[in-house]
Amino acid sequence: MIVLASQSPRRKEILRMAGLPFTVRVPGVEEVRQAGETAHQYVERLAREKALAVDALPQEFVVAADTTVVVDEHVLEKPASEAEAIGMLTRLRGRQHVVLTGVCVRHNHQVWSGVESTAVTFAPLTDADIQAYAASGEPFDKAGGYAIQGLASKYITRVEGCFFNVVGLPVARLYEMLKAAGYSLALG
Repeated sequence: MIVLASQSPRRKEILRMAGLPFTVRVPGVEEVRQAGETAHQYVERLAREKALAVDALPQEFVVAADTTVVVDEHVLEKPASEAEAIGMLTRLRGRQHVVLTGVCVRHNHQVWSGVESTAVTFAPLTDADIQAYAASGEPFDKAGGYAIQGLASKYITRVEGCFFNVVGLPVARLYEMLKAAGYSLALG
């Protein structure tokens, strides 16, 4: 059985769509970037910490992830206000950025982790587009202040890499990691 160490509705939906049975155990991990930590190090560390923070039986496979957005070496996490969302979207408009997701699988005292990277390009949004999107409420609780699978989909002109990574869980990479850890759908 897979244990998803996350309360993210998007990660739950991705696992459901992929036909991977799971249960949820929410980790109590504070998501704070450490001084000098690169974005890659940050998301991989958080994914590992989340995977290690939940209890699991020996036969269970714990899955954890953390996603962030990087543009011009700036890490854009989840906006705390509408003004912060507007600032993030203004920075992203008409440009390419990178979405990084740290993924970790823990099984039977072993840990596998890695980082998936996807390049995303936004259309050149107008100020009115940005304000309307920020006012929709969708940017909150999303890294970079947008949901590629939601209202923001009309603003995305190009995706290079795993689409599901941008949503929050690179499912193909996760499945390969699960198989490397000994998981099979027959174990469910």
